[in-house]
Amino acid sequence: MAIVIGRRQFLSALGGVAAVGPLAVRAQQPAMPLVGFLSSQSPDTYAPFPAAFMQGLKESGFVDGQNVTIEYRWAQGHPERLPALAADLVRRQVDVIAATGGVVTALAAKAATTTIPIVFNSGEDPVDAGLVSSLNRPGGNLTGVSWFSSDVAAKRLAILHQAIPAAGVVGFLADPKDPELLPQLAAVRDAAPALGVRLIVVNASTPDEIDAAFATLVREGVGALLLDAGPFYTNQRAQIIALTAQHAIPCSYSARESVVDGGLMSYGNDLRDAYRRNGLYVARILKGDKPVDLPIDRATKFNLVINLKTVKALGLTVPPAVLSIADEVIE
Repeated sequence: MAIVIGRRQFLSALGGVAAVGPLAVRAQQPAMPLVGFLSSQSPDTYAPFPAAFMQGLKESGFVDGQNVTIEYRWAQGHPERLPALAADLVRRQVDVIAATGGVVTALAAKAATTTIPIVFNSGEDPVDAGLVSSLNRPGGNLTGVSWFSSDVAAKRLAILHQAIPAAGVVGFLADPKDPELLPQLAAVRDAAPALGVRLIVVNASTPDEIDAAFATLVREGVGALLLDAGPFYTNQRAQIIALTAQHAIPCSYSARESVVDGGLMSYGNDLRDAYRRNGLYVARILKGDKPVDLPIDRATKFNLVINLKTVKALGLTVPPAVLSIADEVIE
């Protein structure tokens, strides 16, 4: 038997469909991608780098809060916190993890998940660090950006010696907790004799130990100082810059940001460019690429930066040959 409804009932039913329809459509729309940004460092000292990461995402069409959401997890310079932070991102079911602030972050992320894609940035050879099986075919769920700090460590020492030729004794401040330390240390130890430099290695992995290390460096009569390129010293750059000024020790840093803040000179990878490239890789994964198909991006943008204000404050004269090869001179 046919069912007959009146006009008012029909319009009421139609209105109900119209009201429910858009809600149903919205419910069927895919959720906004969720990216976990994991760092061993703190947001106050690393502010330029998340901005560079977001720039890489933006260049690929992703804007935080519009078509992607970024969840930040900062270890605040305490790498022992990283496993719990990485596990939290896994519980949040993020679509990809950007593991930043050194190989220690990448290792924590790798231990937390074998399925969620991870894009790391690191100064160490990722094959030697056990992150990937090959630079061209990473394998597993990891890929990333690496700048191979050990490859430039000897050059950093050579440039420092060229800038401060009178420094026959050069200190090397080393963070023994930095997984990226040993290749750098081996490189500078190999390079020192050929330069006629006696190398003094002093360890420091806490702010108090940094203070004590400078007392040792002064006693040893170092004429210049080279820093381990690990993230801890970038995070502690304000303390180190103040101590080098107090003791009048010319110091070479690995990151430009230290020179902008008052350090003497730096030679190393452009960290902002590395974070931007990390964002580009995260975007590619959000668009469907797999980590296994993304070869390790070998960062090749290295800059020599010199702060002339600090040169004058230390009473130094940097040879014109060194100034002529500087990529940036801060006046």
